[in-house]
Amino acid sequence: MSETKSGVAPSIFDDQRAQFTEGMSKAVSSVVVVATDGPAGRGGLTVSSMSSVSADGPHPILLVCVHHLSPVAAAVIKNEVLCVNLLSSDQAKVSDCFAGRHSEEFADKFSCASWSKIITGAPALDGAVVNFDCRLIETKEVATHHVFFCEVVGMRQQDAAPTLAYSRRSYCEIVPILAPSQHSTA
Repeated sequence: MSETKSGVAPSIFDDQRAQFTEGMSKAVSSVVVVATDGPAGRGGLTVSSMSSVSADGPHPILLVCVHHLSPVAAAVIKNEVLCVNLLSSDQAKVSDCFAGRHSEEFADKFSCASWSKIITGAPALDGAVVNFDCRLIETKEVATHHVFFCEVVGMRQQDAAPTLAYSRRSYCEIVPILAPSQHSTA
């Protein structure tokens, strides 16, 4: 095994991590802003790790992952509510703002867009493709992240703009390659 410029040999973990993050950069992920408000205060951040868990039961369940050191993670846990805002392709600047890329322009991240509330009081981004208004039902800490399991208690949708996606370290749009009538039913 060769040494780095610092004289320290790279570990197998460093190589696995680099390979993993490079491989994951090729996945296509939806871009969402997780926002919360309540006794612990208002906070939000951009995440790409959101997924459906189940549509069955009294309420649908989804999950989002947030780094354990994020102040937003602590706020979500204390507030017990969050809105998972699926961004439209014209909301890349909102994503950048909540990822910390426009901190000099927007001292208050929430001033970069218009917000409203649905049921829980968590901030719902106006113009998002979908707002999933949620109550936190379970938190599991896995490695460096909190996995938040969320019960969807309210939802707002609009179909005007394509969904903002992220792949190969850049934003992209999801565009259908077949019309719904062309999908095979076999």
